[in-house]
Amino acid sequence: MPECLPALSLLVGAAAVATMLVTAPAVHAQKIICWKDKSGKVIGCGDRVPPEFQQNELKTLDSRGITRETRVSAEEAARLREEEKKKAAAKGEEDRRLAEQRRQDAALINTYASTQEIDVRRDRELQVVDLQIQQLQAALKSVTETHAVQQKRHAGFEKDGKPVPDAVKDDLARAAEEKARVEARIADRQKDKGRISASYAQQKARYLELKGIPAADAAAVETKAAPKK
Repeated sequence: MPECLPALSLLVGAAAVATMLVTAPAVHAQKIICWKDKSGKVIGCGDRVPPEFQQNELKTLDSRGITRETRVSAEEAARLREEEKKKAAAKGEEDRRLAEQRRQDAALINTYASTQEIDVRRDRELQVVDLQIQQLQAALKSVTETHAVQQKRHAGFEKDGKPVPDAVKDDLARAAEEKARVEARIADRQKDKGRISASYAQQKARYLELKGIPAADAAAVETKAAPKK
């Protein structure tokens, strides 16, 4: 009987090892899923997620309690997708802006050989607007005189205590409208002058930046190049 003990021990040991080999994968393969409510609080765990919580945030743990996988809720996933769309749109807009800036920079360098040329072109455009303003001011003088005449006619009827004819009222209204229209056009042309000056100032500053020329040095060159009075 003692001679059988070693063999029996071997059989028992082999059976134990076999049992461990069979059960070990099942233990390691076991996982726990925890689900959360919409506020992000864990409200339950198990091997299956209840149907009503399938769209909520989930967290999968292994048998040792270590998080192996996290799935955001459907609402959070939609928010993240929308955020990514906005980021992509912003990046696309920035890329287009940079491309346009490169195009403008190339055109600026290829158009002008110096800042003096920028000033010449600016002054030429300003002269055109000044001529338009002069013409409008002449027109304003004419319509102002017409408006004064119509005002006098209108006042004459009132002074005599007579009803002002509709035709006189209409003439005065038209003269006032025309005067206001010309004044508005002159104001617009004045604004155009401001926009032109600002635009060329920006172009000039960018030109100096692209050329690597300090603004002080450019100003000194322009002072020397300016005609003496």
